[in-house]
Amino acid sequence: MSHRSRDPRLDFFRGIAMFIILIAHIPGNSWNNWIPARFGFSDATEIFVFCSGMASAIAFGKVFDTHGLAVGGARILFRFWQIYWAQIGLFIAILALLIAAGIRPDGLPYSQAIESDRFFAHAREAMVGLVTLSYHPPALDILPMYMVILLMVPVVMFLSRISLWLVPAFCVALWGASNAGLLDLPAEPWSERVWFFNPFAWQLVFFTGFSIMRGWFSVPRPSVLLVSLATLIVVATTPFAWERGFEFVPRLGEIYDAIDPLINKTRFGILRYVHFLAVAYLAMAAVGPHGSRIGGMLADTIRRVGQQSLAVFIGGEFVAQCLAILLDRMGRGELEMLVANVIGAACLIGIAAVARWFKSGPWKKPPAPRELRETPALARLAGE
Repeated sequence: MSHRSRDPRLDFFRGIAMFIILIAHIPGNSWNNWIPARFGFSDATEIFVFCSGMASAIAFGKVFDTHGLAVGGARILFRFWQIYWAQIGLFIAILALLIAAGIRPDGLPYSQAIESDRFFAHAREAMVGLVTLSYHPPALDILPMYMVILLMVPVVMFLSRISLWLVPAFCVALWGASNAGLLDLPAEPWSERVWFFNPFAWQLVFFTGFSIMRGWFSVPRPSVLLVSLATLIVVATTPFAWERGFEFVPRLGEIYDAIDPLINKTRFGILRYVHFLAVAYLAMAAVGPHGSRIGGMLADTIRRVGQQSLAVFIGGEFVAQCLAILLDRMGRGELEMLVANVIGAACLIGIAAVARWFKSGPWKKPPAPRELRETPALARLAGE
């Protein structure tokens, strides 16, 4: 299958992921205790990567179908190039913001949040690492993972032309190799820290969404049996993921530590995948066929945020740091947290609106007639 029209569920759930990621990335945000990651093995990152796979199938799949592998690969490289400079620009912007913010109330510099002291102490290695993606500070590691996965798209498209069975074989083989520790990537040149999101593991959920949107395999329609099974998985795993509950039942915390290889976020443990598939299936059943239950002003707003996910994600990362500084000035009571998170949500909506306006290319449209562009005052002056 070559191309499908845009699915409203794609933008809706990607928009939800943007709001959750913002909450999670505001340092010291108490709302972070109530995001899905606190109650299950998977979280908003899986939503973002899965939906990005679906969106990539729409955006790039038709190019491969109509123009071939070479042009399709060039299209992927162009997108890679855009995100590459977005990553570097985001790091510079956040670094400048935190340096300008000065000292936190606890006496530490704000720039400590992205380990600026190490960056400047190893400036030569850090600058080389920044442009080669072998250095990225904590909390700025999602886009590099996404970029590397994008480079796998031409390979997957090539394999699909030989046999569709080669696609899952390729994805599972990469996932297995990464879980065996064979494909770790350095996250900084002065230590052994590796990428927090290993792209060779996370491609599994990306190409799951990609394959679904390409029509290489279909998702079973909601049934009582499958919905019950998915619900059982989500409910049964919650006690082992709710870290606050470990205070009351220490044994659950011990089990959580014991199964770390199965839920590890860096290498995308298999239970994360199973949990996400269960959550995604329940979400699909909840919104109805083709998202028929997604409607109303709130849902439309969320969808518009999801449609501009790259701009919203980049802007949201910067806004999150701004809000952390604001909270340090206002305090971190419940009211202050509410204000900060509402401001953050409004910023995401505003960023999406601005990005949408720019993408519409208003400068390409014919100008309005002169009489419509004149204000009443100017019209009166012209008449005089």
